[in-house]
Amino acid sequence: MYLSCCVWALTASEESVLSDMNALGFRWIDIRPEFLTSSAAQAVAESHSLQVSSVAASYGLPEGASLDSPDDRSRKEALSHLHRIVNQCKELGGSTVYLVPGADGSQAALSRYAESLATAAEGAAALGITIGVEHFPGTALPTAAATLEFIEAIDHPNLGLLFDIGHVQISDEDPAGVVRRAGKRLAYVHLDDNDGEGDLHWALLDGILTVETLCDMFLALKEIDYTGAISLELSPQLEDPFQALQRSRQIVLECGSDYLSL
Repeated sequence: MYLSCCVWALTASEESVLSDMNALGFRWIDIRPEFLTSSAAQAVAESHSLQVSSVAASYGLPEGASLDSPDDRSRKEALSHLHRIVNQCKELGGSTVYLVPGADGSQAALSRYAESLATAAEGAAALGITIGVEHFPGTALPTAAATLEFIEAIDHPNLGLLFDIGHVQISDEDPAGVVRRAGKRLAYVHLDDNDGEGDLHWALLDGILTVETLCDMFLALKEIDYTGAISLELSPQLEDPFQALQRSRQIVLECGSDYLSL
């Protein structure tokens, strides 16, 4: 497994953000679809030997487009958007595209969402890109357990779970237990901290996350032979996001030094 970082923690120009990622010691980055679209930015990333690990596909959706919509045109627009992001991820050398579920938790909406995800996962498989679904409090799939059950029912080998340790703190689930439960269905990992109530994306150990919990999670990742990214996802609203990333990266290295490939 390897360490990555969500670039949206920093809000300067693309070139400055990429330089900061390099200065912090990251070699892998998570991006949103609007990032790294210019040849100039891509050249800067290449000069710093920065590689894309994933693209967050829920951003940039056309207005009204949704994978769970009852309207056929809306679902097609959402699938076309997702197809573009998968191709972008492939072109940039990434491995994973991930999504946040919609708000409609009805059985009909979840059935439409499942059908859309199966279609997307099949298309992405041809390009070697994995589709991840992020469990997200306040959505139709608010817990890791519910999201895994939903993914397992679809039963597509190219569809997995994006596990967010901050989100399981809100849903009161055991991080190591979720990792072990996910097993081969684990597609990606986000690390952040909070107060157990809000999705605050604080620096690690600034909230309720403990060193013991983090180390237990790494042990569980090792047990399931996880080889993907462990990505820091911190808020740009923090007082000093650069310093928060620096501290969090060091904490990850201390807990995961026996497991990470840098």
